[in-house]
Amino acid sequence: MNAPQNPGPGPTAPPELFTWEFATDPYPAYAWLREHAPVHRTRLPSGVEAWLVTRYADARQALADQRLSKNPAHHDEPAHAKGKTGIPGERKAELMTHLLNIDPPDHTRLRRLVSKAFTPRRVAEFAPRVQELTDRLIDNFATKGSADLIHEFAFPLPIYAICDMLGVPPEDQDDFRDWAGQMIRHGGGPRGGVARAVKKMRAYLVELIHRKRGDLGDDLISGLIRASDHGEHLTENEAAAMAFILLFAGFETTVNLIGNGTYALLRNPGQRTRLQRSLAAGETDLLATGVEELLRYDGPVELATWRFATEPLTIGGQAIGVGDPVLVVLAAADRDPERFGRPDVLDLARRDSQHLGYGHGIHYCLGAPLARLEGQTALATLLTRLPDLRLAVDPEELRWRGGLIMRGLRTLPVAFTPEKTDATSRL
Repeated sequence: MNAPQNPGPGPTAPPELFTWEFATDPYPAYAWLREHAPVHRTRLPSGVEAWLVTRYADARQALADQRLSKNPAHHDEPAHAKGKTGIPGERKAELMTHLLNIDPPDHTRLRRLVSKAFTPRRVAEFAPRVQELTDRLIDNFATKGSADLIHEFAFPLPIYAICDMLGVPPEDQDDFRDWAGQMIRHGGGPRGGVARAVKKMRAYLVELIHRKRGDLGDDLISGLIRASDHGEHLTENEAAAMAFILLFAGFETTVNLIGNGTYALLRNPGQRTRLQRSLAAGETDLLATGVEELLRYDGPVELATWRFATEPLTIGGQAIGVGDPVLVVLAAADRDPERFGRPDVLDLARRDSQHLGYGHGIHYCLGAPLARLEGQTALATLLTRLPDLRLAVDPEELRWRGGLIMRGLRTLPVAFTPEKTDATSRL
């Protein structure tokens, strides 16, 4: 167990957290916290105080500790009612009953029901569609010689993919793209835009569920409607909340996986070249280990979602009080030198990469197989079709989105030799 957090005066002052400079490169600050204050109480930009857990062993313990509840009702102050924890607008939109906000036994029941619809076989069967979407999106800019890979590729790919999987009709998918953009404040937006987008999405999902009840297909929402466990069915609110969180969690993590992963490869040309040679030889092992390494090195989820202590407990030698919020810093844990050799070095062939990028324990990300499929397909196709892909701006000009949970770029301008084919396909 780690030493108690009372390190006394350190060699430097505690780092300033949650600034724009911090968002650009949080890893030096996380290294300081791991060494000097591994379980650190801080005031978040929202005004809520929470414990940050930064060491790998402590993080893994906390993620699996059922004394840390996902239900915001266990918070010791009414911050959750004011939209300061969780997804803005989800409470007013009656979308709280999803897997990120509940504990056993409800979590066990809902996850078992959803797992029946969200199976590995369904994901495997979806691979050709992911490849088709990937190629069609690249077709849209491949002849231009330049693109913003976030807006033109990393953002729309998982939106259209998860919409297809959920069973959202093609004619409605652009609405989802607009709502999703507002939900992650993509490029900025009006005050309250996130909550309004959540409300619109909820209304649409409820109406879609009603429509599908009379005409079930083989899509995921139809599967949610069909799913039952010992005679129990998902309620309307549960089905809408589950469809919502599968969409929300299913696209934003993949946007950042593709964006952060591509950026990391562009900043590490030796590793990028190594992967391209492996792909050209028809190999898949380095692609698979490489995506896991990119998830560890600069993953899409910086902090795990909110947890609240239901009884006094100790993490890393630090006492945590009842009702205290705990945020596990996945980005810090996955750079812990006590767990990973040379953690600040990108090594696509790293084999022992039991990262926490998709969590751990009963809340391990249900959509991880789909995200991996999308990430592998997107990166492999980009590097194969646009082999001289390069940054079109100085890295210092790039901006990272502000926010607490996710880590991702606002834009990723790139340049490349244009394809000579006349690719006119449009989504």
